[in-house]
Amino acid sequence: MSHFTSKRERRRLRACAGVLTALLGLGSVASSEPLRRSGYAIGADTCGNGDLAFARIQIDMKAGFCAGLVASEEDGLKFPRSIVQVPGRDLFVVADMGGWGHTDGRLLLLDPRAPQAGRLKELLAGIEYPFGLAIGPDKKLYASTAETIFRFDPLADNPRGTVETIIRHMPGRRITLPDGTRLEESAHPLKQFVFDRNGRLFVNVGSHSDDCITPAPITKPCAAAEGASAMASIWLFVPPASGVFPALNPGDPDPPHTVYARGLRNSMALVLHPNFPDAGYAFLQGENGRDLPDIFKPNEEINAILQGRHYGWPYCYDLSTPSPEFRNVLQGGVYKSLCTAGALYKPPLTLMPPHGAPLAMLYYHGAKFPELEGKLLVGLHGYRPTGSRVLVYDVDDHGFPKPSPAPVHYHVSCAAEPTRSFQTDAGEVGAAPFEELIAGWHRVNGARPQGAPVGMTVAEDGAIWLIEDKNQSVIRIDRAAGDPPPPLPCDTRSEAMIDQLAAFVARDAQNTARLTTLRRGLVERHCVGCHSDFGLKPARSEAEKDRAALRFMLAQDGWIYPGDPSSGKLRTRLRGIGAEKLMPPGGESLPKTEPGYARLLDTMDLLVAKMIPGTRMRIKPGPPQRKFFGKTNKECGEIPAAKVVVVTQRSAVDKPGFSQFFRPADPYLNGECTDGDGYFIRQEFLVPVQ
Repeated sequence: MSHFTSKRERRRLRACAGVLTALLGLGSVASSEPLRRSGYAIGADTCGNGDLAFARIQIDMKAGFCAGLVASEEDGLKFPRSIVQVPGRDLFVVADMGGWGHTDGRLLLLDPRAPQAGRLKELLAGIEYPFGLAIGPDKKLYASTAETIFRFDPLADNPRGTVETIIRHMPGRRITLPDGTRLEESAHPLKQFVFDRNGRLFVNVGSHSDDCITPAPITKPCAAAEGASAMASIWLFVPPASGVFPALNPGDPDPPHTVYARGLRNSMALVLHPNFPDAGYAFLQGENGRDLPDIFKPNEEINAILQGRHYGWPYCYDLSTPSPEFRNVLQGGVYKSLCTAGALYKPPLTLMPPHGAPLAMLYYHGAKFPELEGKLLVGLHGYRPTGSRVLVYDVDDHGFPKPSPAPVHYHVSCAAEPTRSFQTDAGEVGAAPFEELIAGWHRVNGARPQGAPVGMTVAEDGAIWLIEDKNQSVIRIDRAAGDPPPPLPCDTRSEAMIDQLAAFVARDAQNTARLTTLRRGLVERHCVGCHSDFGLKPARSEAEKDRAALRFMLAQDGWIYPGDPSSGKLRTRLRGIGAEKLMPPGGESLPKTEPGYARLLDTMDLLVAKMIPGTRMRIKPGPPQRKFFGKTNKECGEIPAAKVVVVTQRSAVDKPGFSQFFRPADPYLNGECTDGDGYFIRQEFLVPVQ
C-alpha cells in the first residue's frame, strides 16, 4: 500500500478487506477456533478507534490500557527490533534484523492505517544487523548496522539512493582483540545510539563476551575493555560546528571518537536526560548484566552516565560486588579496590529485576496518558520469569528514578514465590520501586505466546508502540475503558509433567545413554555459560547431573516438544535454522571444527523423538487443521497438518474411532483443556512418520 494513498481511500480499502475477511470466514466470531496471528488468539475485541483500531490481544496490563496487534509474522515480519515515527506523518520505520545471519536485515515502512495485508513496504534490504533508529537534530531518520550509522529518506521513491553514511568501522560481529585473536562472532554487535540536543552522538559498543573470563588464573585486566577503542563502553562522536555530521565519501577519514564511559556490558537501552547538560549527566543507561548461574542474580542496572567513569564490567556487578574471577586484578594496579573504594567506579543509580534484559527505555510525553507524563518506561526483554514486561518509574525533577530503602519488591512470573526483594551478596538493598504497564507476559496456551519487548516509541498522538521480536509483532498501546480483564493464569509445563517425562527417559536405557552423551559433550562444553549452568553443581553425581540437565531443558518454554524434535526451539537454535540467535555463540563453526559435534545434534533429535513410549504419527495432509479432544470430549484445540504426535493408544479405550496421543505443553491448545496424560484425535487424521 503506497504511503501516498489518501486517508479516505485507505478507509475504503480497509472496509473492503474487512468484508472479504468475513466472507472467507477468517475472522468469524462463530468459528470454532479463533484466528491466530504471531501466536495470539484474535477475537472480535479491538484496541483503539477508527483507522487505528486493532485486534486486542490478551496481555496482562495496567488498568486503563489495552494492546492492539498492528502487524505480525503473517505480514512478513521476521525479526523486528526497533521502531520510530516519521516526523509529521502517520508512518513508522521498523528495523527487522531478519535473523542472526550477516545480511538478512531490512528497514520497513509501516502504514498502520492501510489494510492488513498491505501495511509493510520494504525500504532497504541486505543490511547487517539493523537495530538503532532515531530522528536526528536535522529531523532526518538515522539507522545503525553492526559497524555503521547512516541516514536516509524513507519517503523517497528510491530510499537506497538517499543513504549517507556518517559513522563507519566500529567494532561489529567480526572483530580482532588486542592480543590478535580473531572472533567471527562478537557477543553484542548491535549499535544503539542517541543524539543529544547539541547534535553529539553517543553509541553503544557492546562487549565481545559475557564476562571476559579467560583460563584461570586471571591476572590482567580485560584487554577488550581497555584503550581508546574499548568495547563494553559508550563512544562519543562530536559533529562539526554546524551540528550535523557530514556524509562520508570513499577515502574520507573516519570521524574521531572518544570513549565517554566504560564498564557497560551492553547498553541497549539509552535515554537522554531531560536536563542534559545542566545536571551533569549525559543520559540514563539500562545495563544487561552478566549471566550468572543464579536466576536471581546479578540484578540489572539503571546507570546515570558521567563522562570518564567506569561502571564495573567485568570487574563488578550489582552494588559494588567484586567479580570473584578478577580477584587478582582488583588487588593492585589501576583497578585496585575498584568496586569498593575506587574513585573511577560509579555504582548503579538503581537496580532492576535480575536477568530482565532492558532493551528499550524512554520518558513518556503525550496527551493520551496524562498519568504517565514525564515518567520513565523500561521494556524488559528477558526470557526468565523476571522479564517479559514493561516497567514505569516515577522520577525526580532531573528525570532520575526515585530510590526507596530496603525492602523493595519485584514480581516474578509463574513462580512459587511470586514476589522477591532486591538483594545482593550483602543482603537486601534499596532500589527505585516501579509499576508494571505490562506484567507477566508469560505464555498461556491458546491465548498468547511469551512476550519479549524490544523497541519502543511514543507516537505524536501519545500512543505507545512496541516491537516484540520473539513472536514477530508490532503492538500499539491505547486507552481502554472499564476494568481490565483478570490476569491470565500460568500455563507452563508443570513439575508433575516434567517428572513424568524424566521418568520416561530414565526407563529407556538408550535414551539414558543419549542424555549422558549430550550432557557431557554439549551442555557442559558449550551451554552452561549462558543458561544458569543447567542446574548442574560440582558435587552432584553423574546421574544427578543428567537429571538436572534434562529437567532444565524440559522447563524452558518451547525448547522441547517430546516426540517431535523439529518443532522445538532447542533444535532450531542449535542448528541455526531459526530467527533466534544461534546457540551457542559461534556454533556455526562447530560441526567443522569439533569432531562429533554434528552427531551430538543428531543425538539430541533422537532423545526428543524417542522420549515418550508410543508410535510417532503425523497429522494427515488435507484440511489445514485437525481438532483434538480431552478425556471428557471437550474440544481442546486444532493441530496443523504435518505436525507429529506420539500415539499411546492406536484405538483409544472407550473412544471408538479415536487414537490417544501425548504432547504436553502444546501451543495448539485452545485454553479449554490443561496439559494432561493425553488427548484424542480421529484415527483417520493420522499417518505413520516416514
